[in-house]
Amino acid sequence: MSQLAFWKPETKHEPSVVNVAQIPQRSPFRYPGGKTWLVPHVRAWLRNLPKKPRLFVEPFVGGGIVSLTVAFEELASRVVMVELDHQVSALWKTILSDDNQWLGEQIVRFDMTLENVRAELARPPKAERELAFQTLLRNRTNHGGILAPGSGVLKQGENGKGIRSRWYPDTLRKRIENIRVVQDIITFFEGDGIEIIRKNANQKSSVFFIDPPYTAAGKKAGSRLYSHNELDHENLFRECEKIKGDFLMTYDNAPELIALAKRHGFNTCMVSMKNTHHATMTELLIGRDLSWVSKPGGPLAHARHPR
Repeated sequence: MSQLAFWKPETKHEPSVVNVAQIPQRSPFRYPGGKTWLVPHVRAWLRNLPKKPRLFVEPFVGGGIVSLTVAFEELASRVVMVELDHQVSALWKTILSDDNQWLGEQIVRFDMTLENVRAELARPPKAERELAFQTLLRNRTNHGGILAPGSGVLKQGENGKGIRSRWYPDTLRKRIENIRVVQDIITFFEGDGIEIIRKNANQKSSVFFIDPPYTAAGKKAGSRLYSHNELDHENLFRECEKIKGDFLMTYDNAPELIALAKRHGFNTCMVSMKNTHHATMTELLIGRDLSWVSKPGGPLAHARHPR
């Protein structure tokens, strides 16, 4: 693995409306609500900090595209990924362990048929790496990539290919094996994201990217990747007030959340993105200081400041 580069502020501009097709795809997961679109904005945020963060913490890591980008592009010295969902955690633990290569081989060897998918998912896993493979299989073949109970497998998929339409074995193996390049600077924890925030809040050199996948004012309703769907959002905002470093939070754009941010003295900013169907959508950024959005490399959006 290459040595971490000396920190230099970046000056080149990123597009104000992000097209997700232009962002490097590093995560094996797929699901609505993923944060690929936010990658250029996270780059701008981190590059506008006075110093390169010693620790980047993502307490609700999910598909992990932001943490992986930070690790690959050396935007922080260390990366901590946290996830409460056991299935998702099993996959990340396997990817970041010596079972990385085994997982890649399982992916390319699997004969993708509806019968084989049903048989594999019906089999109780005997080891964590087997649960990891089943998690990836379920994520790539279920509607919307959703792991929560009640989601069924694709029947039509893209171009009528059904369950094969989201299964790219060689590409998935390559993404997973590429993560080995940066695994030495990544630490993964299975557990409560808010507790991790609390434990690291006093470190001025730590920054937090917070994207809770739980419902709040309709947050990702109907498109959850996870089995867990409840969070005390007021408590989360209280813990963010205690952070000595910096943080960036993202939520669905809703008046209730703007009001919640205002009560805690945070700034908000609406940014635009294009989804995989090229539709332009907006989402809410929340932070203590969002002045970087109007600087070169920022989303160039209008920031709302608390009164």
